[in-house]
Amino acid sequence: MESTRTRIRRATINDVASAAGLSRGTVSRVVNGERYVSDDAKLAVEEAILRVGYVRNSVARNLVRQQSGAIGLIIHEPHSLLFEDPNIGSILLGANAVLSAADYQLVSLIIDSERDSRRVADYLQGGLVDGAVIVSARASDPIALAVKNLGVPAAFVGHPPGIPDIPYVAIDNAAAAEAITARLLGTGRTRVGMIACALDRDSGQDRLAGFKAAMGDLFDPGLVVEYPLYTYGFGLEGMQELLRRRPDLDGVFAASDAVAAGAMTALQESGRQVPEDVGIVGFDDSSWALRCRPQLSTVRQPADLLGKRAAELVLAQIKGLPSPAEVLETSVMWRGSA
Repeated sequence: MESTRTRIRRATINDVASAAGLSRGTVSRVVNGERYVSDDAKLAVEEAILRVGYVRNSVARNLVRQQSGAIGLIIHEPHSLLFEDPNIGSILLGANAVLSAADYQLVSLIIDSERDSRRVADYLQGGLVDGAVIVSARASDPIALAVKNLGVPAAFVGHPPGIPDIPYVAIDNAAAAEAITARLLGTGRTRVGMIACALDRDSGQDRLAGFKAAMGDLFDPGLVVEYPLYTYGFGLEGMQELLRRRPDLDGVFAASDAVAAGAMTALQESGRQVPEDVGIVGFDDSSWALRCRPQLSTVRQPADLLGKRAAELVLAQIKGLPSPAEVLETSVMWRGSA
């Protein structure tokens, strides 16, 4: 059966030229922001564009330039974590602010399986993005290798081990974890455990290393429980396990604020008071930290700035400019939980 839909005709640059009473070349120079156009001609073209409803064909323009006008944000996390981890949203918004100002479209690419990795690698190979910001990459990440092999301008948020030499913006997770653990020990705690997470990436490994460094001779490997993701549920489960192993535990470093929130729930359900019986600290200074009762002592990391700086690194590479790695500062936010 023949379709009854009628395709709406797009206004063309010729329509603008006719409405403005100017040549196509003059209109083209105005549309493309070129010089040597009088103010009167520019005004006439702008008024004609409004009258005829002309929209510049960015697809055709990008084909000529051999660019897509898009930057991929590759997030190597399960779909469920996107709604639980506020840092991902902050990184996304930070990157989008920079890219939007540079007239680039941000395209989110989520990797939750090996099949996703292959799909995203094929997408990159198709030239559908001009660059990529990569979040939560694992050691020897196949996407990182694909980006390197394709020569796509890219930047990591974080610095995973075993990856190609690609620019990155990060924080010093080890030093920050050591600082907040030392602050926790300074309150007189001596039986301190850790709920360690995401040990397949640099952030998880470095936070555990910082905890060990601060604990020194007090470090007890039996008081470290390990989980794959920074989630509330793993914090709840991890705290229950630590209490089974050491009921008289008096301090906990949770690898993220979401993990700390779950741990705090488990402590309170067990009848322990925070911070009187058990002091607890987290990492991120996300919205989780302020929702906890008492509010959470934690490490503040500038998630939005991480996204902004990573996007700037990608744009610098596209322009052929230097793109050195950058390590941003963190700070300890001390609140009622410890």
